[in-house]
Amino acid sequence: FAGMLYLAFGGSRQDPNELIIWTQDFAPGRVVLDSLLAKFSRENPGLLAKQIYYETEELRSNYIIAGLGGSGPDLVYGPADMVGPLHVMGLIQPYDSLLHAEELANFDPMALVRYQGHLYLLADRIGNHLTLVYNKKILPVPPRTTAELLEIGSRLSRDLNGDGKYDTYALAWNFVEPFFFIPFLGGYGGWVMDDQARPTLNTEATIRASKFITLLRERKIVPFECDLDLANQLFKQGKAAMVINGPWSWGGYIDAGVDIGLARIPQVSETGLWPTPMVSATGYCLNANLTGERRAKAIQLLRFLTAPENVLRYTYALRAIPSRQEARRDSIFVKDPLLLSSQDQLSVGRPMPIAPEMRAIWDAMRPAYQSLLNGRLTPEQAALKMQTDAEKLIREMFAD
Repeated sequence: FAGMLYLAFGGSRQDPNELIIWTQDFAPGRVVLDSLLAKFSRENPGLLAKQIYYETEELRSNYIIAGLGGSGPDLVYGPADMVGPLHVMGLIQPYDSLLHAEELANFDPMALVRYQGHLYLLADRIGNHLTLVYNKKILPVPPRTTAELLEIGSRLSRDLNGDGKYDTYALAWNFVEPFFFIPFLGGYGGWVMDDQARPTLNTEATIRASKFITLLRERKIVPFECDLDLANQLFKQGKAAMVINGPWSWGGYIDAGVDIGLARIPQVSETGLWPTPMVSATGYCLNANLTGERRAKAIQLLRFLTAPENVLRYTYALRAIPSRQEARRDSIFVKDPLLLSSQDQLSVGRPMPIAPEMRAIWDAMRPAYQSLLNGRLTPEQAALKMQTDAEKLIREMFAD
């Protein structure tokens, strides 16, 4: 069994000229990457580059197993918050001695993800942030505040056939996942941790944000239960006027024939604060097991994938914000309203923490938050459980 696992995770590389990337990117991004890897292989005869997809948690666990076993992919692709945990485990190596300062000068500073003073992730995209997406045919002007959202919701969420079940909703989004809850946590003045990476979840902000989500469900502004698949389905079918989602989804809505606009997630009327979606670079980390010629080839591939003309491919396909400043001089940034609105939302977001403690905070938030949604915990109880569980997991993370 161990031998099979070793082979499955790339431990035996028969061909030293085959480069492997593991990615958790959404399908539209993987389509772009496939085309870029094919281009790289054409331009570099004798080298073959391939990607392997894993769901986020599966990628993390598989990479840990493979890396600790001395194998794994050459590059691993994901959001910036993977840097802290992988660094602590010694599974990624810094780029400091491998990339020159001159070639990094034109990257957006957010694209250069450093931890403890060393560069561990080089991004091809920045942002990766949630925005309000609205169907312009149903709702020409989106709500600017949560008070307006509630008023619009009372008109757009309706039972059309009198069977007691709502057929249309004002808003749908994957609110069952903590990542999609975070903007409203910030809108009520809270955040996930302080500047010492200590969790800050048992707060009035967490309680008030939780009560707001509950209010949306009670008033049927949103479906009572809604995951990502249902939210996308309702929005594409014109049964939800708005959705909260990120750049990975916009192309799919356009392909489905929805005339979309983007706007900031509505300002919280009670606080006057804008919701703060997490903003993250997404990019490539280098396997700590790579050395010598193989590492040099992986760096060659990395340089190719982060070249201005190549990161721009994601902009045209996904309306993603490229990591390279040169790419932003392209005419699409002047004429595309989606990109302009995306950058406006980006301006009120907050960087996703990359400290390893963030991993524990996600793991602590999810069960307590979902118990809140299931009615098993009150907002106050959920906030306390998130905090105590996060503190416990962090202690265990750093236990000798």
